[in-house]
Amino acid sequence: MEDVLDLYEQPFDPQRPLVCYDEWRRALIGETRTSLPAQPGRRKRVDYEYSRHGVAYLHMAFEPLVGKRNIRVTPQHTHQDFAHCMKWLVDIVHPSAQVIRIVLDNLATHKPAALYETFPPEEARRILRKLELHYTPKHGSWLNMAEIELSVFGRTMKNYIPEENTFRVEAQALANERNASKAKVNWQFRSADARIKLLQLYPSISS
Repeated sequence: MEDVLDLYEQPFDPQRPLVCYDEWRRALIGETRTSLPAQPGRRKRVDYEYSRHGVAYLHMAFEPLVGKRNIRVTPQHTHQDFAHCMKWLVDIVHPSAQVIRIVLDNLATHKPAALYETFPPEEARRILRKLELHYTPKHGSWLNMAEIELSVFGRTMKNYIPEENTFRVEAQALANERNASKAKVNWQFRSADARIKLLQLYPSISS
């Protein structure tokens, strides 16, 4: 836990960017009946029935120190999708960085082995040399600021989006809007706070 919190207190370094990474599973659903638009004195009316059109996954790469987010949308959430996202961060998002410090949840898909399952060994190693992975503790995914950013997307985007491409376009539009305003997270939880408020999580030292 303190490893992640210490990262958040370090100053911005363009050669060692800090990226908070997480995924959001979004059900693609459509309306079965045309909704009635709002009118004076009456709210918009939407029928309770809906049709399912599968799911989409929004991959969030949030940079809290500069208020920037890069996103990708995929139809699945597999080891290969994670591996390709890491390659995307290294080759497209931060090609000139010496190393990318990544905060991410401690999930089975978020492991270096995923890159070796997806790419030839030399390519997997090339990518991993540019990555510095920092995992949140078990039951501590709330320490990942990407979760806060994804919650904004969840509250802001439309409820009824039936197609993956439409979801991708709308998610990118929201990312562009928030990037333009350089929206950041007002993070105030520090290691000193953790030692007081989460004392029960620290091992006891007996004399």
